[in-house]
This record gives sequence, C-alpha cells and structure tokens, in this order.
Amino acid sequence: MKRVHFNFSKSLSRRALLKGAGISMALPWLEAMTPAFAATEASQPARSFVSVSLSLGLHGPNLNPLEAGSHYTPSLYLSGIQDILGDLTVVSGASHPGVSGGHKAEGSILTAAPYSRSSVFKNTISIDQLLAKQLGSQTRFPSLVLNLTGTTSPSYTENGSMIPAENSPSKLFTKLFIDDSPEQRKLQALRLQQGRSIMDLVSEHSKQLERQLGKGDLEKMDHYYTSVRDFEKRLSESQNWASKPKPKVDAEVPIDIRNNSAVIERKRLMLQVMFLALQTDSTRYITLHLDGDAGAIPIEGVNDGYHSLSHHGRDEEKIDQLTLIESQLVKTWGGFVRQLKEAKESEGSMLDRTNVLLTSNLGNASAHDNSNMPVLFAGGGFRHGQHLAFNQKKNYPLPNLFMSILHRHGIQADSFATSRSTMTGLEFS
Repeated sequence: MKRVHFNFSKSLSRRALLKGAGISMALPWLEAMTPAFAATEASQPARSFVSVSLSLGLHGPNLNPLEAGSHYTPSLYLSGIQDILGDLTVVSGASHPGVSGGHKAEGSILTAAPYSRSSVFKNTISIDQLLAKQLGSQTRFPSLVLNLTGTTSPSYTENGSMIPAENSPSKLFTKLFIDDSPEQRKLQALRLQQGRSIMDLVSEHSKQLERQLGKGDLEKMDHYYTSVRDFEKRLSESQNWASKPKPKVDAEVPIDIRNNSAVIERKRLMLQVMFLALQTDSTRYITLHLDGDAGAIPIEGVNDGYHSLSHHGRDEEKIDQLTLIESQLVKTWGGFVRQLKEAKESEGSMLDRTNVLLTSNLGNASAHDNSNMPVLFAGGGFRHGQHLAFNQKKNYPLPNLFMSILHRHGIQADSFATSRSTMTGLEFS
C-alpha cells in the first residue's frame, strides 16, 4: 500500500500522527503547526478537484498549439473555447512514467501507477481519493465517482481497488438532493450501527491474533488497523450526515438519456448535476469517465462508431469525423469550466477554488500509445493562459501535476506515485 509522506521541515502538519506498535495517535495542536494550519485551513478557500477522463484520447494535432508559452495560436479544438483560455493551461509532451499497455492503462489515469502488460500490476490510490481521504470528511459525500455509460472509473482506493461509478444523472441527483423518508433514515442508521459493531468485533479479534505474528505480519496488521480506523471514522461521519437534511436546489430531477451513443448530451447532463453538487458543497472531489464504447454519435457528418473513429489509422475521412466528436467533447468540458467561472462567490468565482482536469490514458488512440497524454487543466488558484510544451519524445512526468494539485489543496506530500516534485512552469496565482 502506497503511503503519503509529509515534509515537516518547515512546519508541522495539523494532521501529524505519532505511530508505534500498530497504534496511531493524533497529536494535539502545537505551536509548530501554526504555519501549516494558517496556510492550509485558516486562510485558504474550500478547494475542489474535478477530473474528466476520456478512454479514447484526443487527436493531438487538433488539440495542442504549435507554439509554447502564453502567446500561442489556439488549436482547432481550443478555438471553440477561446473565451476561457486565460483560465486554463495546455500541457503537451507529458505522460506517466512506466505506464504502457494501451487501453489497459486506464487504471493509471489518476493513480500514475506504473503499468505494463508483462508485469503483475497492483494499482495505488488515485489523486481524487487521496484528496477525499485527507479532506473529504468536511462534506456529506467525500467524493463522487461517475461514468457516462458503464461502471468503470479511474478512481482507486489505497488498496488498489477500483471504485465502481454511478452512471445515472437522475440517481445521482436523488442521492444528492432528495431527502430519504423517515423509514429509510432509520434503516440507514441501523445499518451504520451494525457496521460499527462488526468493525469493533473484528478489531478485537485482530488484537488477539497479533500476539502470534512475526515482524512482517505485524506491519501488515498495522496497515489493517489503519483501514479499520478509517472505516470507523467514515461510519461515524455517515451517521452524522444521515440525520441532516439535504440541500435544496432550484432544479428538477433530470431525465436520463437512454441512448448510449448520445455521448455529448449525456456528458452535458451529468456535468450539470456535478455543478450543483459543487455549488451546494455536497462534495469537493468528482471524477467523470467516458468509456468510449458508443456507436455512431448523433452529430451531423458522423456515420461511424466513436471507438472505430478513434482508431483511424490516419484515414483522413475518419479523422474528419473524429474531429467533429472531439470538438464537441472539448466544448462541453469548456462549458462546465465557464459555468464555474460565471458562478460568483464572496471571494471570486467557483472556478477560483476548483481545479478541473481533462485528460486520457491514450495520447494516440489509433496506435494505443500512452505517451503524450492530452491535458487541459483549468482553475483552482494557478496562473494559467499558457501552453506548457514539453519534449514529445522524452516526456515530462505528468504525476508532477498531481503533486502541484495536492500542494494547492494544502497537502504537502513529498511524493505521489513516481513524482517527487511539482510541475515545472505551473505556479500558484
């Protein structure tokens, strides 16, 4: 299990723990914690992170500008969202070190865990779930994991298990904004209480077992105890939220679009519910994944299936059709970013405190190539309006972007997956 290491050289984290013999104790507030606390909680807004990931990539020549820096000519795809280019950074020539395997590398999109077809792969925690683990207790839902059609996701737990996605906007809306009946609340509370009692029994049994274990197994048990405590904490937090009414929004329950090929409209509908979730502070961490299994998307000029077009083999006619689809995908993502920008708050806009990522595990879907991943990154307190153009042949490590995001959210991690530093050229505003 990948552990996050914290750097205490400048200031002590308010979440610092004393560990020993499988026991973790939260430290009381100390003077040494003042700088870290002031920087991360007292003076900083409640930050959010949203990732939209595409399983079939984006055609690089249509996405990435030819020039680097802040004075670039918008590419074909960027020309459709010119009004928000000052609020986003385009990254080219970047990928996850050690990640290959084509489509099978989908699991590494947000974990950056090295993946290879020829190795036994065990995933690690994704950035959204690390954020949710550290900070997600402040909202009713620590995170939301979504898909347009299926249940696969780029969101992984600490143990490397994929979190199944919700793909129904109407069910998501109901979960977020429709209060449960009194009977449902009682049943939910009972289930939570039963879950807690089970964890108490398991914890007691594990302590008895500990006396028979060697050093290696004791380390595994330490990991297990941590998982038990985390689960008990989540149960407690769930009990607290279960008794509170859900927020009310000026919107009707959305009607799900049954046509799986209506990717653009399905995406737009899900993004609307996601916006409401962020606006009501129901959650601060959301992932949305697009599988790409749709047939012919209902766009004038598109006749072939989306997956087939992404594997165009440099066929110009297929690329033309793919361009129509991907232009709309980028515009829809841009519309979500624009909506966050236009939503004014007491200090700035929702976009000022929300990082929004658009990326894919495939840089070239036609060749099943995991290098040169497409990356658009908006909002969240960074200086944008630029194209960070790295080496197309010797890619820059994209996990460094994830490190920058963690630091922007007040998590002073020393590493994330293969990364040991923040992203070059991406500065706080």
